[in-house]
Amino acid sequence: MPKISVEVPRELLEDLDSHVGEDGKFVNRSEAIRASVRKTLDLLDEIDDRQGRHDGPQ
Repeated sequence: MPKISVEVPRELLEDLDSHVGEDGKFVNRSEAIRASVRKTLDLLDEIDDRQGRHDGPQ
């Protein structure tokens, strides 16, 4: 799996970390970020579909 590097504002990272770990929804930061990216892309696809801009699976 390819790796990427991103800069994240501290307050966003703190919010992310509140959802990670034994008491959180995600096992680690990577899982949380992947889930967020998937969700965002799905939402953008839905918007494109509603606007008639989606050309199908990419």
